[in-house]
Amino acid sequence: MSDRFQIGDNDVFLVVDIQNDFCPGGSLAVPNGDEVVPLINRLAGLFPHVVLTQDWHTQGHSSFASSHAGKKPYETIAMPYGPQVLWPDHCVQGTPGAAFRDDLQITHAELVLRKGYHPQIDSYSAFYENDHATPTGLSGYLRDRGLDRVFIAGLAFDFCVRYSAEDAKDEGFDVVVIRDACRSIDLDGSEAETEESFRSLGIHCVPAEAVRNGVKIRY
Repeated sequence: MSDRFQIGDNDVFLVVDIQNDFCPGGSLAVPNGDEVVPLINRLAGLFPHVVLTQDWHTQGHSSFASSHAGKKPYETIAMPYGPQVLWPDHCVQGTPGAAFRDDLQITHAELVLRKGYHPQIDSYSAFYENDHATPTGLSGYLRDRGLDRVFIAGLAFDFCVRYSAEDAKDEGFDVVVIRDACRSIDLDGSEAETEESFRSLGIHCVPAEAVRNGVKIRY
């Protein structure tokens, strides 16, 4: 499979969760998560359309380990919508940890999409809550504006980037994940599992150079 990535008016750059809590020093730090910010800033300059996502949890959110007696972060429990990893408290509405990093400089972003604000359900994907049935409205927003190819970068590769990419593909968008503009949590092999999922679904997973220079993709 090959393609060329000359960015045009129908392309959108989806920047996932570049927030203080997901970077070193944050309560749910993705290893080396801060390293992606300069590259994402540069990539954003190539795109006429940019959407930012922002994790935006309520206090005592059901995805927090602290909300479940006797449970610890990174354990998995059964929720009505399926398995749920329990996380440290993070990205609580209005807190410094929920804020975008100061060095994220994308002034032309057209939409900030907040997710995870329903107290009883988590939301990894920018397109659906974790029940895979409740939409965020992003698909309609993109379609109404004639945007049909979604480039994705951010944190974390194996959770919010993964589910955003898979849902975008399922919604009929062409999807490109910019691999070196992401970092992983890698929980129980989740990084390798994500890479395999992208291969099986035909989701392009490419280096930033492929986007900058329009070079052919090679799997």
